[in-house]
Amino acid sequence: MGAFEYTALNAKGKEKKGVMEGDSSRQIRQQLREQNLIPLKVEEAAKRNKQAKGKSNVGGVSVTALALMTRQLATLSRTGTPLADALATVGRQTDKPHMKSLLMALRAQVLEGHTLADAFSNFPNIFDSLYVATVRAGEHSGHLDLVLERLAEYTENRQIMRQKVQMALLYPIILSVMAVGVVSALLAFVVPEVVQVFDNTGQALPWLTRALITSSDFLRANFLYIIIFIGLLIFLFSWLMKKEDFRLRMHRLVLHIPVVGSLVRGMNTSRMARTLSILSASNVPLLDALHISSQVLTNIPMRQSLDQATVRVREGTSLAQALEQSGYFPPLLIQLISGGEASGELEQMLEHAAISQERELNSIIATLFGLLEPLIIVAMGGIVLIIVLAILLPIFEMNQLVQ
Repeated sequence: MGAFEYTALNAKGKEKKGVMEGDSSRQIRQQLREQNLIPLKVEEAAKRNKQAKGKSNVGGVSVTALALMTRQLATLSRTGTPLADALATVGRQTDKPHMKSLLMALRAQVLEGHTLADAFSNFPNIFDSLYVATVRAGEHSGHLDLVLERLAEYTENRQIMRQKVQMALLYPIILSVMAVGVVSALLAFVVPEVVQVFDNTGQALPWLTRALITSSDFLRANFLYIIIFIGLLIFLFSWLMKKEDFRLRMHRLVLHIPVVGSLVRGMNTSRMARTLSILSASNVPLLDALHISSQVLTNIPMRQSLDQATVRVREGTSLAQALEQSGYFPPLLIQLISGGEASGELEQMLEHAAISQERELNSIIATLFGLLEPLIIVAMGGIVLIIVLAILLPIFEMNQLVQ
């Protein structure tokens, strides 16, 4: 019995979509007619998703929904529920069509005799290599429930960390946009009105006022060209970022920017440590775990250094020494891994390292947020102060002449 996605019309002519289980599309059509529905399209869910394999929008499954599904499967697996029944139960639980379709497709493949890891591997844009390798190791060891629980926690923590970074950067970006908008409005609309008053007096203007007037005239005369120029710069940068050499140089440059470099390094180190920890705890071979961990790194130089470390480990070098030679990973992480290798407790040390890196990343995010907000406010206040002074200085001089 497989899962089929259908599109049908009800008695009022309204289109309805859903997922049903059956032996064939003919049976599904018959079931739809028995429900007074007119079937328009019936397609096997597994086949449909396999055809969509590799597309970025496969399934439309959010990270939150993926974590919830994984945790529900872990709970049902812990109670001894057969895997096919667990997938069916979670599918009935969700009200999201894409998730329901995905679960029914997974169930159909499990009923055909495939392992859960093999079923996951057919949806690479939903279940990455970390998911597949970890679940496969859990199935081999007989501890699928524990592995799924770890994956759920990993997915949730990764989403929380991503949201923290986004929120830390969102407020400064909003402040920056507001600052640029306020200054542009002052230069484009307020300054010209004040200039007319000064022109009528015929007095010599202070250099600060003249500079402000020149800036205002330039902005008003070339506003369209400035917008086009900025747009071209953005387009050029986006095009260059598609070039591997340029992207590599930019990624390397980012690592040396104060605070920002620490944030990027911390994010990638934390992600690598947590991924390596969960794979090691699931008894995935170290070389495979390192290869998968490198794929979660977004910074190219750090990813390349981890790939090089993997080669050194394959040649017989210890993991701690291999990471130390790369020069990108913090001493604390290397020391914990070294201690774990020496004591035979690498799994526990990787867990401690992951927790330590996540705490350090939280500290970096707090520091970055604490620095950016006052800096932007001070910069905005300074620019507004200069504009106000440029307007008030001629007024003060006029008052002195009158006296």
